[in-house]
Amino acid sequence: MSAESHLRYCPDLFRYQRRVSREVMVGNVPVGADHPIRIQSMITADTRDTDACVKEVLELAEAGCEIVRITAQTRKYAANLENIRDGVRGAGCEVPLVADIHFKPDAALEAAKWVEKVRVNPGNYADKKKFEVREYSDAEYEAELARIREKFAPLVEVCKELGRSMRIGTNHGSLSDRIMNRFGDTPLGMVESALEFARIAREHGYHEMVFSMKASNPKVMVEAYRLLTARLEQEGPDWNYPIHLGVTEAGDGEDGRIKSAIGIGSLLEDGIGDTIRVSLTEDAVCEIPVARALAAPFHSRVAEEEERQNSPVSSWDPFSYQRRPSAVMTLNGHELGGDRVFRVVTTQRKWDALAHKLDKLGDFQPEIVLEESGVVAIDPREEGAMAALNARATPALVTVQDGIDLEVVAAFRLLAARLDAHHAILLKDVLKPSDDCGKEFLETLLVAARNIGSLICDGIGDAMILQGEEAPGQSLRLSYNILQASGARIFKTDYVACPSCGRTLFNLQTTTQKIREATGHLKGVRIAVMGCIVNGPGEMADADFGYVGGAPGKINLYVGKEAVSFNLPEEEAVDRLIELINEHGKWIDAPASAPIGV
Repeated sequence: MSAESHLRYCPDLFRYQRRVSREVMVGNVPVGADHPIRIQSMITADTRDTDACVKEVLELAEAGCEIVRITAQTRKYAANLENIRDGVRGAGCEVPLVADIHFKPDAALEAAKWVEKVRVNPGNYADKKKFEVREYSDAEYEAELARIREKFAPLVEVCKELGRSMRIGTNHGSLSDRIMNRFGDTPLGMVESALEFARIAREHGYHEMVFSMKASNPKVMVEAYRLLTARLEQEGPDWNYPIHLGVTEAGDGEDGRIKSAIGIGSLLEDGIGDTIRVSLTEDAVCEIPVARALAAPFHSRVAEEEERQNSPVSSWDPFSYQRRPSAVMTLNGHELGGDRVFRVVTTQRKWDALAHKLDKLGDFQPEIVLEESGVVAIDPREEGAMAALNARATPALVTVQDGIDLEVVAAFRLLAARLDAHHAILLKDVLKPSDDCGKEFLETLLVAARNIGSLICDGIGDAMILQGEEAPGQSLRLSYNILQASGARIFKTDYVACPSCGRTLFNLQTTTQKIREATGHLKGVRIAVMGCIVNGPGEMADADFGYVGGAPGKINLYVGKEAVSFNLPEEEAVDRLIELINEHGKWIDAPASAPIGV
């Protein structure tokens, strides 16, 4: 167990309760307390182009976006926020505007005059990030904090005077050298970075703050938010600031939606989150229906007031990922449990429907037939049945019984806490199999990714079955994509792609698609596609290769965090990326005819 394991990030892991936060006003929109989960997004137009920015803001508001963010790279960009605000208000739209600030305190001071909220990133607002490895003495560390206080305090005073709110938004990819050397590239470092800025704000009597802890890896993101929430509670009851949720650089298409649902949905399931932004490498308006669908179930979710009788102690550390131990067993010729890969289970009906084209399914293969697995389905609240199962010496595959009156995540957590370690667990997305051919696929995707992804982030599970999607091929594809996005089973190229914004130095959507077409057959290789340098090197910590905008029309290429090529012409950069992958021994030629999707 980690050093943080004595902390609690929610009152009860086995029943839903929304975290109690204070109300913070963002313009005319209240965030936190018992208000609905607010939907945010960010425009992509150049902040100097007033008409384009106003148009995008209005389009987002029309789509249901409640708070809109605009980048402000420099003071000159920030000054044009006055014109953008006037254009939006002149069109009769009252949606609050947020300035996104990186690196430039003077830009933040200018922006605060014109918009309702300012977002600052502690890692690069007034701090150093040169990837230096050094030891900071306590005196040197305090001197750095004093320098940050000098840079940050004026913004706090301006926001306090003008009634502006602020988001203290830490990104995993942009922790300062000081934080990295003291705490490492960790969720703890992310949290400490934010709390340092919050303490400065509180010294000035300022409390209109919202916090975020974004990362492209959902497991890191979930751990960071859990730790943040626990640390805020530990600091005291008046540290109950609202939480902004987001998986940064989630990507596009089905993968981007799944990754967002795993990170955001897992935390909403635990009652954490007052406002959300889904970051897709697509037109910003495409983010809104996804965010609204993610938030919708929790607007009507009622807190379970009664404590569960004989509620067990959790058997996992929510602040440090570790897979639940189980014995290795073999089913249908496939090993599962222990350190073996997650297996994909399907019903006999779906298997039969796909049997004639298994050779065309590529990596989306059904592996275990539910009816032949010998799985034991049980209500984890039944103590007698659980005791009898735990008395069995032979390992079994165990799952939660369909039809019981528990939420999926709570049910499987209860099962994991009460089940002996040698038994393996089969996860389900829902506890009522669907036979609805006309069901909206986005809802199926988000529910499945939220429930199964949440449990995987807890380290629970050895196999999974998708019951919410009736179509056999589609349910298989979704199963594998959830495992990929959660890091439980890597079977294809993994992409980290940021959403477009006003800082982006090339067309992210077309470039990402071009890179996918060239590299999509490189199973297990992780490629980051970043529009600018703001979060680039840090978010590429887990990536093998990075493609980052360095200047208009110019691309920098990275191997891990190390830049190896600078200012390549954009039209040459994808070919050079392929050469780089080849030079590092990770290139293989694409098969003559790639397997078809399902």
